[in-house]
Amino acid sequence: MPELPEVETVRRTLEVLAVGKEIGHVSVFWPKMIKKPSEVEQFNDALRGQKISGIDRRGKFLIFYTDNYALVSHLRMEGKYGLFSAEEPVEKHTHVIFHFTDGKELRYKDVRKFGTMHLYAKGTEFDSQPLADLGPEPFSGDFSVEWLSEKLKRTNRKIKPALLDQKILVGLGNIYVDEALFRAKIHPERIANSLSQEEESVLYREIVSTLSEAVEKGGSTIRSYVNSQGQIGMFQLQLLVYGRKNEPCKVCGTPLEKTVVGGRGTHFCPSCQKL
Repeated sequence: MPELPEVETVRRTLEVLAVGKEIGHVSVFWPKMIKKPSEVEQFNDALRGQKISGIDRRGKFLIFYTDNYALVSHLRMEGKYGLFSAEEPVEKHTHVIFHFTDGKELRYKDVRKFGTMHLYAKGTEFDSQPLADLGPEPFSGDFSVEWLSEKLKRTNRKIKPALLDQKILVGLGNIYVDEALFRAKIHPERIANSLSQEEESVLYREIVSTLSEAVEKGGSTIRSYVNSQGQIGMFQLQLLVYGRKNEPCKVCGTPLEKTVVGGRGTHFCPSCQKL
């Protein structure tokens, strides 16, 4: 699933490709993706004639702003956006097409059909799910070591599932939790409220630095992720533990291990991250 760095990279490329374009109409080939409004016809009618004025991100969600609406889009496992000419053949698994008045099309492709779209009147998008109740952005002033400490002290969950909780912090997913925990030398099965003040400070720093580096590199290309211009991310070349089961730890040389924590495949070094 694309995490914050990948979604931010998609946002940046879509900002170049789509902002300023006017929607002539929308074609929806998989109605179940449109969660709000309940009728596809209402979705199309609302967006017809709307101009895309900006594209924002909240956690792993993209927010397309038009004159009057906010379209909240989640890519889920394998969702992709791409800009095409109307004459180009439509690829398999393309489920939503935004037809622009200039002859271009923004196409949403999703092999697994897990992606979702919610349309709200602009200014109300944060009042309801899926954006309501999300935690702070990792690069915002709202996220601090004090915030992280307060949230972790309130839970007896293991640290990995706690960090995956989007109410504590948005944007973190499986890849970057594993990487941040390794950098902080914290075992993924440590109980969250057992961390010392020093460990919390180190973890806070490594979460921010890991995500910052990943955004700079355009995200990690795991399986099928590409940005909206067909370019792959490069941060996977710097991954220290994720996807490296049985390979030597780059710090101590111990073979890396993989286990399941909170239902998620989890990579760690048994020597650097002692339980």
